[in-house]
Amino acid sequence: RPVEQSMEVMFPEIYNSLLKLSRELVYNENWNKQEMEFTFEGPDTDDLFLLQTRDMVTSKIQSLAHFKPTEALKSNLLGRGIGVCGGALSGRAVFNLENIQALRKQSPTTPLILVRSDTVPEDIHEISQADGVLTARGGQTSHASIVTIRLEKTCVVGCEALKVFESESRCSINNSEIRFGDTISIDGRSGILLLGEHPTETAPEGANASRLI
Repeated sequence: RPVEQSMEVMFPEIYNSLLKLSRELVYNENWNKQEMEFTFEGPDTDDLFLLQTRDMVTSKIQSLAHFKPTEALKSNLLGRGIGVCGGALSGRAVFNLENIQALRKQSPTTPLILVRSDTVPEDIHEISQADGVLTARGGQTSHASIVTIRLEKTCVVGCEALKVFESESRCSINNSEIRFGDTISIDGRSGILLLGEHPTETAPEGANASRLI
């Protein structure tokens, strides 16, 4: 969805009111991540009605993979976002449903990582068929975060240096280009994005995420 059609652009007062409220609940009041249901009848804050807010479903995964510490991790680091869910995952980059279907037919067991600027409800088919999600925008209460936690997918959001060209099935980050089918790696705890495939090992969910520095 084009940025100019986002709530942040079209209804900035509504967007900022929701953002302020969610930050107050999560960061100041120490609530768990919240799933918020709301409606609004106009562009002003007084037109916003919060219908309900509830804890997001937490992951049932008891152990998560993390990348083994190697020199290749440092040399292949492309960027960092916000780790949302899951552990370390290496897979091939996909940008749309056609990409996913093509690689599933070619190699059914190869993990796939969906790369998007952000996600919207209509993307549920792509998200459900991918193994991981990487977005340029969003935070811990974004659509991508909520859905991937429910589906127990590996997810990294808010990788601000990432520029996605979905129609061209490619993206770029810090002078590096990633095209459809390229192998990349993400960590759903530390939020790192790496070029290529990297070995992993399993650790308890509470263990430290992969660290490069």
